[in-house]
Amino acid sequence: MKNTLNNRNRVSMIRKLTVTAIMSALSYALMMIEFPVPFMPPFIKFDVSELPALVTSFAFGPQYGVLVCFIKNALHLPTSSTQFVGELSNFLMGAVFVFVAGLFYRIKKTRKFAFIGAMVGNLAMAVSCFLINLYITYPIYMEILIPEQVILGMYQAILPSMDSIWKSILVFNVPFTFAKGLVSVIITFLIYRKLSPILKGNLQNKS
Repeated sequence: MKNTLNNRNRVSMIRKLTVTAIMSALSYALMMIEFPVPFMPPFIKFDVSELPALVTSFAFGPQYGVLVCFIKNALHLPTSSTQFVGELSNFLMGAVFVFVAGLFYRIKKTRKFAFIGAMVGNLAMAVSCFLINLYITYPIYMEILIPEQVILGMYQAILPSMDSIWKSILVFNVPFTFAKGLVSVIITFLIYRKLSPILKGNLQNKS
């Protein structure tokens, strides 16, 4: 009995790691498919690369969702155009999103609680967007890549009243990040019920 249980646990772990690797590759591919957004600075682009991480977090637990975010950005490092700062920022915000969402769902595995967790996670990502950009991403950008006045000028070209970096992040980046996360939440809830049994290898389980 003990050997059977150990074998099942081993198979389960192998499946989780295999699916996590596949979802990481998918997340990386989605990260490469990005689009400029009207009325946003040109360096801010839209993608849904957090989607596979959110699905994985619900399926296997928040730690696996965070792992997807990490691997996705690690795969992107060789082609980084931001001296790895963009990847660090993307990882931190994505990890906050999927960890909080997955943690809520782990506490109570209902559709309602999953939705609450996803929205709380998305809100946490939006808040972290402000803090991470203000204290980590933009200071490094301004030190090694783009001068502060150039960055600020990109915001002012859209909205002339933007007279500081923190105000620009609050007005542009935070709502954009929340809207971006909301798209991943909506798609997840459209596909998760059918996708979950496939990920877990239990086609009889439709929940």
